[in-house]
Amino acid sequence: MDQAPGSPQEPQGPQGLPGCYRHPDRPTGVRCTRCERPICPECMVSASVGFQCPECVRGGSGTGHAASANQPRTMAGGAVAADPRLVTKVLIALNVAVFIAVHVSDTLLDHLVLVGAWPPAPYVPNQGVAGGEWYRLVTSVFTHNEVWHIAFNMLSLWWVGGPLEQALGRARYIALYMVSGLAGSALAYAFSSPSTSTLGASGAIFGLLGATAVLMRRLNYDMRPVIALLALNLLFTFTWGGISWQAHIGGLVAGLVVGYAMVHAPRERRSLVQYGTCAVVLLAVIVTVFVRTSQLT
Repeated sequence: MDQAPGSPQEPQGPQGLPGCYRHPDRPTGVRCTRCERPICPECMVSASVGFQCPECVRGGSGTGHAASANQPRTMAGGAVAADPRLVTKVLIALNVAVFIAVHVSDTLLDHLVLVGAWPPAPYVPNQGVAGGEWYRLVTSVFTHNEVWHIAFNMLSLWWVGGPLEQALGRARYIALYMVSGLAGSALAYAFSSPSTSTLGASGAIFGLLGATAVLMRRLNYDMRPVIALLALNLLFTFTWGGISWQAHIGGLVAGLVVGYAMVHAPRERRSLVQYGTCAVVLLAVIVTVFVRTSQLT
């Protein structure tokens, strides 16, 4: 028999919020609109009004969109996957594979990092983004050279990206990650010295942090942990030498904008608003790159 809302037997989180009925260690302020049991983002299934738990959907007790859908949906409208961290695992694998490759090849690193334009001779001319190598805006997001750099970024990606992938669904999560990474690359290209080499997944991860803050606000979670984490990372960004603050800020702003669209889009136009916002941010990235290229050429 289900516990009544507010029952003394209901698990309580550290902030006095009830724990998810399937994951008691996860406090949540959201309840199933059918049985009223507390549910965390991983267990939320979109319904015509609010969210429902997986049991209510599988039992056919849902109404409207949730009952007629072919499969349960995440709170952002994505499909609930059997492995909710698959994309995060693939992204980590790609970053590690590129890290190994640049240490096997002596010249590969120079072809992957983000460089606006190489300085004059003896360097090769017409290389860099300004020379037409636009692919560097993407490859640099997956490139690391130092062990500490990739270790820190991949741990952050696992801790932040995994729960976000569960809440958004795979397609929306990939869109958020790539748009944030490209926004970071574009800002680094625009405001860094043309010959400065930039690399790393930090811009994309800052985007995930921004989207996580928006999601926690949407679910009425305690914002203090994510605000503290963002503040600490921004402190390192502006005080630690050799860090591209441009990439971090570009990724963070893109993550906040896209994340807001992902979790606040109206149900009747959800996909249009979500992917339309991604397109608008990408357009801003393209304009920024064109303007900077015209300055350098």
